[in-house]
Amino acid sequence: MTTTNKPLEINSTTTNDALIDQLRACKNQDEILKFEKWFNANIESDKLYKRICELLKNRSISRALGSKWLLTLIEDRENTINNLSV
Repeated sequence: MTTTNKPLEINSTTTNDALIDQLRACKNQDEILKFEKWFNANIESDKLYKRICELLKNRSISRALGSKWLLTLIEDRENTINNLSV
């Protein structure tokens, strides 16, 4: 018997479009990180990075755009971890 992971459920195309529009409105890394903090604190679903991955998987956003957002989130986490270990 083979099992697969249940895909993340993104509510609707309207929700996807609103999320994409909000992320595209972010002009720099600080705005992306600020939006991530708001999203993770206020939206009762998965974390922002999981939603971005799902949008990439569904081809709702370009690889370049998704990688830009994910790279910003990953670099912020790496900086946070590096600052804690010092």
